[in-house]
Amino acid sequence: MADSIPDAGNSRARPPAAGGIGLYSAIAIGIGGMVGAGIFSILGVVAQAAGNGMWISFMVGGVVALLCTYSYAKLGVRFPSAGGAVEFLVQGFGDGVLSGGLNIYMWVGYVIALALYAQGFVGYALTFLPSQPQAWVPKGIGVGIVLLFTGVNLIGARTVGRAETFIVAVKLAILALFAGAGLFFIQSHNFSFSLMPPAQGIFFGAGVLFIGYEGFGLVANTAEDMANPRKLLPQALYLSVFTVILIYLGVSLAVIGNLDVPAIVAAKDYALAQAAKPFLGEWGFKLVAVGALFSTASAINATLFGGANVSYIIARDGELPRFFDRQVWHRSSEGLLITAGLVILFILFFDLSGVAMMGSGAFLLIYAGVNAAHLRVTAATGAKRWLVWLSLIACLIMLGVLSCYIYQNSKPALITMIGLLPFCFALEWAYRARTGRIIKPRIISGGGPAGSCL
Repeated sequence: MADSIPDAGNSRARPPAAGGIGLYSAIAIGIGGMVGAGIFSILGVVAQAAGNGMWISFMVGGVVALLCTYSYAKLGVRFPSAGGAVEFLVQGFGDGVLSGGLNIYMWVGYVIALALYAQGFVGYALTFLPSQPQAWVPKGIGVGIVLLFTGVNLIGARTVGRAETFIVAVKLAILALFAGAGLFFIQSHNFSFSLMPPAQGIFFGAGVLFIGYEGFGLVANTAEDMANPRKLLPQALYLSVFTVILIYLGVSLAVIGNLDVPAIVAAKDYALAQAAKPFLGEWGFKLVAVGALFSTASAINATLFGGANVSYIIARDGELPRFFDRQVWHRSSEGLLITAGLVILFILFFDLSGVAMMGSGAFLLIYAGVNAAHLRVTAATGAKRWLVWLSLIACLIMLGVLSCYIYQNSKPALITMIGLLPFCFALEWAYRARTGRIIKPRIISGGGPAGSCL
């Protein structure tokens, strides 16, 4: 891949790769973006939907994530960009309200996910306090953890990778201890087929927990910081997803084997720590709670890195008003700061107990859009069309199943999830109508204009 990729018509060029993100750092960012919401933040919600078949739900969600990973690997090698899915949508659909509106919708999804991760961090942090805290304490903890990792991300890509590698190593060690020990104390009657929910419950659970897998897309956002994205990007994508599937499977089996479903639901804010008590005692509860703090913190760290890149690419390519193009502290940090600011607003003013389902739905829709865009450029990426079609159909089926579940359990969340989509398209249309600004896809060296493959 050439060091610089000229832009078709506006002198925008991709700078040389910084090389600040290596294979292990990229894998860590992917794992950090995934392991957090699925295991720690929404475990109780998933158990409520899927019962003792929760472990099957994690496998179903993992299969959908792997199918989407195929598209991301092919697209990321052909169109390496810090914008990740932003660039993929523009390459596939071209310059227009469709790609622009989906880009904005994706950014909103990252903001929701970040607020959810922060709430998960708060839930476990509160278990270390001796008594019921005052009302402002949970909000203060949530804002504080977002500000902390905003500072880490401001230091630069290399620091993000190093911090993520350390955090992921610690939390994986704790999760491995939990799963390994828990599997030895499994109570087989908890897996009785008589307790198994109907098949629709399994799929409902898979839909709810998909936000626990959406973080794999963050790996694609590191492409411009990789020295050799053609080799490293697919490796990092597949290894991070496979690792997380194994983690989710082992941990969910240990939880179901040691805690019945009513107990999981009752302790939904700290279910994983509660599941450690039967075989590890109080010290195990505290140890897993520490792992939860590391996990949700790393999800915030990794998603801030990706979400900030997304918002910056949107701004740079004309998706948001020029205010977002201003340089902060003479760096490209404005996307990070704006994203963090919006996350803090969500933490302060919104109850996020129901937005996990909305976040999963938003990312299922985005990944369906990426797959649809990929179908238009498969000649350029060399992907097998039937696999891309399978990925698209899987995302749409999961989105439909999840929408039914949200309708049954939280109609306001469904209305919000659906209502945000036309709002994003209207915002994109209004901005374009006012400014006349357009997006022109990159010309990839040696491959000709990406638009020629449409």
